[in-house]
Formats: sequence, C-alpha cells, structure tokens
Amino acid sequence: METIAKIRRAYHRDKKPIRQIAREMNLSRNTIRKILRSDIKEQHYERKTQPRPKLEPFKEKLVQALKEDQKKPPKHQRTALLLFEMLQREGFAGGYDTVRRFVKQWRDQDKGSSKAFVPLAFAPGEAFQFDWSYEQIELGGHNVKIKLAHFRLCHSRAPFCIAYMRESLEMVLDAHVQAFEFFGGSCRKGIYDNLKTVVSKVLMGRERTFNRRFQVLASHYLFEPVACTPAAGWEKGQVERQVGVVRQNLFGKRRKFADLNELNQWLRDECRSMAATRKHPEFKEQSVAEVAAREQEALIQTPVLFDAYQESTARVSLTSLINFDRNRYSVEVTCVGKIVTVRAYANRLSIIHNGKLVGLHRRQYGRDRTIYEPWHYLDVLKQKPGALRNGEPFINWDLPQDLQKTRERLSRRPDGDRQFVGILSAVPVHGLKAVEQACSEALAAKVVSKDLVLNILSRANEPAPLSSCQSPAHLPKLRLLPQADCRRYDRLLAGR
Repeated sequence: METIAKIRRAYHRDKKPIRQIAREMNLSRNTIRKILRSDIKEQHYERKTQPRPKLEPFKEKLVQALKEDQKKPPKHQRTALLLFEMLQREGFAGGYDTVRRFVKQWRDQDKGSSKAFVPLAFAPGEAFQFDWSYEQIELGGHNVKIKLAHFRLCHSRAPFCIAYMRESLEMVLDAHVQAFEFFGGSCRKGIYDNLKTVVSKVLMGRERTFNRRFQVLASHYLFEPVACTPAAGWEKGQVERQVGVVRQNLFGKRRKFADLNELNQWLRDECRSMAATRKHPEFKEQSVAEVAAREQEALIQTPVLFDAYQESTARVSLTSLINFDRNRYSVEVTCVGKIVTVRAYANRLSIIHNGKLVGLHRRQYGRDRTIYEPWHYLDVLKQKPGALRNGEPFINWDLPQDLQKTRERLSRRPDGDRQFVGILSAVPVHGLKAVEQACSEALAAKVVSKDLVLNILSRANEPAPLSSCQSPAHLPKLRLLPQADCRRYDRLLAGR
C-alpha cells in the first residue's frame, strides 16, 4: 500500500513520467501502468488453492477418518493431533499444522453457516437456571474433585454456588433448598439440561418424565421444571457463562479448605461479593445485588423447608449393620434381620423402622468404611458383657471422662465388665449426664461399683419429703394423735 501511494504521488502530483518512476523505484513499467489505470489504493493477494504436496497422498484416508468421526458424538470424535499421529503411522512425513488446518477447514465446511441465537428476556421472579460443574481443590489435605451446583436468577443475574462430593439426587434436592433460602424464595420456572438424576426419560419435543422425588420438590416450592432441548446449551446460557466465570475467578488457582462447610461458606461470601460489585447488563446504573433485592418481592415465598432426602430400603445384617453407598452403618440391634428405610440426605443418614428412628449417622463419602454407634449394641451387651473388651464397636468408644475412668477401674475386677454394662443400662432411663454425675460422685468416694452408682441415681430421683400434711376439712379430727412408739405395740402383745 505504501508503494502504491508513492507511485500515485509521483505521477499525479509531481508529474513524473512512467519511465522515470520505474527507474527510481526499481519496478516494471507494466506494473506502474496497471496501478495507474486501475486507480487502486491497496492490493491484496489471495491464494486460490493451498498446495499440500506431502498431505496429498494421504488426503483420501484423512477424509475417510473425518467422515467416520462425523457420525459419532462430539466427545468421541478424534482430535487433529490423533489424526496426525494416525497418518504418521501410515508414513506421512509432513507437519502437524498441515493436518490441523485441513481438519479445521473440512469441519468448518461441514458445519455450514454459523448458528444465530435470539437474546432472551425474563420478568422478575419468572425463572432460574441450574447446572453442575467440576472443580479441583485441596480438601482436608487431599486433592479432590468437587461437584459445584450453580443457580442463577434469570432477571437479576444473582448467582449462587454450593459444593458437594457427589452429584446424586439428594444433592440436587439439598442444593435447591439452600439456593431458595439464599435468594429468599423460588421462581415460577426452573430451567435445566437433561440431568439423569432429574430427568428419567426424554420424550418427543419438550416432554420429559421427571424423577418422582424431584417432582415433589417442585410441587413444594411451586415452580415448573423445564428441560432444555438436547445439545442446546444456549437455552440456559446465563448459568453456562456463570460456570466459566466462577471457574476463572474463584478456582483459577488451587484452593485449600478444611472441610465442605468452610468451602460452602466461602462460596456464599463470594457470590454476595460478585453480586454487589458487578453491574447489571441491562440496568447499567445498578448492581446485580440491587436488582436482586427488587426481584425478591416477586419470588414465591415458602416458609417451610423441604425435607431433602432420597429414600431406599436395606436389610439389617446379623451384626446390626446396613450397606449403603459402599459403606456400612450400624442400627439398633432390635432391627437385626428386618427391612429398614434409609433416608439419605446430603450430609447425614437417617434409618427408620416402623416410624421410629433407629440410626442417625454422618454421611461418609469414602468406600468400604464401617461406622458404628456403640449405644446401638447396648441390648446385646446386657446379655454378653464380655463383648465389651474386644467388641469392635467399643474399642475406640468416646465416652465422657468420668464414665471412661469408671470403666478403667472396673476392668481390673473379674466381674468388672458386667458391672459397667449395668451402669450403661441406666443411661436410657436416667440420661447420660445423670449417670456421668453419679460416676463422678462414686470416684470421689473412691468406691466404684455398679450398686453404688445405681444407688446414687436412685437417691437423686427420690421425691422430696413433705414438710407438713393438712387433713381434709370433711374428716373428723383425731383426739389421740398417732405416735411412732414400739412400746405401745409391745403392750398390745402382752394383752394389756
């Protein structure tokens, strides 16, 4: 372009002849005439065809591989690097860039024209969007992959994130409960992709069969679940973009947390911070938090929280254990051999039999672990007190300090296990705190035995003596008051 400008100035402005211009600029006179006659200001060179002499013998094989990949899902299609390595095994001596450019050009031609999208608009409280993402963090000193549940209010763009170790149904239910509590209400519609935990069956068009427990959640919070068209992520583009923003801003570097509670509290604070500092894309003068505060008035208020659990059944083994999610949990020994109901929450397990709670445990996410509650085996200990010494549930039993000292003192006696089991049997009747206090008094008296501890408990529960007794008004008054005198009884026996 600079050379063309010099030629035009020399000819039109300085009135130099073509021969002189060609001599000064070391150009052909035909080139100068062509520039002056066409009156062009700039010149482009576009290659009509790209020669690929090294790729040409392998072109047919590469096209065949691309056509085979075209029938597969995008995740299963081979990358340009894999195709390059395939050609190398066939004897291709060219470079990777040659293959990469050809693959890109072929796939772009196959896609045709680029897709167009229609911008979406939502009224206050109309809809929210939901999605999952996976992030790598350091949790409790171990590198783990967490599942991050993302929510986004479509009108105000308010974000909410919460982390779990799994992506199962009870996690989805708990995430909704936490999100609606965070936002201050629910919307009239929820937009999802076709999650296997939520969508049981994909039917024609937009028809879906949703999970039964998830439908109960939607009915409780009065929102209508809507599933996107498969492979149409733009229908929930707000939360898709939020996934990328959160990953870049919050998890761009490896984060360290002691446990999930600390992580989720940090996520809540970061969501509030993002909403407070980011401007709303439509209401430029206001932040996302300010628009969300106005939108809260249009949200559906549900004062009662949903009981977010997934229910299943299990049989109790002879060792009073149930299997759930690759781990074993203890229940009360009265349920041995029976079928119990397991309600799995995001952070705990409730085991129920005939409407009674027979086991409550903190949920474990490892594998092949056995979680005992020693109090579940108290009825067995009454019959087999010797199991107290080597029974697995009692090896690391975390008892109160005075109870532990009592156990150590009694373990030196031949019948010490039986006596200590007798003391433990008083816990369901009097309570753990009262039994601990009785053991403390026995230790202070330096006389540790079952009889003494039970005697202390019995005396503590005796009713207080009456200070005075008033006779009813309708009864006659006694002229001879009763006396506690045994000599009167002796006189009676003598016949006096």
